[in-house]
Amino acid sequence: ELMVGVAIGLFVVAGATMLVANQLGDNRRLLLETQIQQDLRAAADIIARDIRRSGYWGAAQTGVWYAGSPGVTANPYTAVTPAVSGAAASAVTFDYSRGAENNTVDATEQSGFRLVNGAIQMRVGGNWQPLTDDRSLLITNFQITLTAQPITLSCFLPCGGGGLPSCPTQTLREMEVSINGRAVNDPAVQRSVRSNVRLRNDVVTGACPT
Repeated sequence: ELMVGVAIGLFVVAGATMLVANQLGDNRRLLLETQIQQDLRAAADIIARDIRRSGYWGAAQTGVWYAGSPGVTANPYTAVTPAVSGAAASAVTFDYSRGAENNTVDATEQSGFRLVNGAIQMRVGGNWQPLTDDRSLLITNFQITLTAQPITLSCFLPCGGGGLPSCPTQTLREMEVSINGRAVNDPAVQRSVRSNVRLRNDVVTGACPT
């Protein structure tokens, strides 16, 4: 009977040990999943907020016509790469004014994001710095897709067709950001995030007849 009791006790202890081990494993996996999801969401939020600034111009008043104006200056900060609508890329670069009222883009006003060796890098002050930590999170896919919708604007004077100059065009732009990643210590833990970012500064090309 003593041996039977000891055997039953060992079975109970073994079952309890297995239950505790499974519980600890599940808790560890849950914490890892939460960390990966939070890191991806934080990266996507930073990317979205920075992309929304694309095209901001500290001297925007010089791009608006008014009576007696010497001329209309084009916004020098509207360039975005990739510039092909509908094309997906693993990197994006753009510019925005950092408060200076000028018409030239310097290195400190260049921004962007790219995927390098499983980590997303952010361009700050002309230099690339890591945005995600590749020691805990491995980015397996990073894609930026630009969507552009041109809209023809109307003018007070006739334009377009019949030998007249073309009417100006306003281009609405939106970017889809897609990020996939997995935990470095557990490849089974995989998560993804996706967001659509509306660029607030539209591209205006051309000018109305004077």
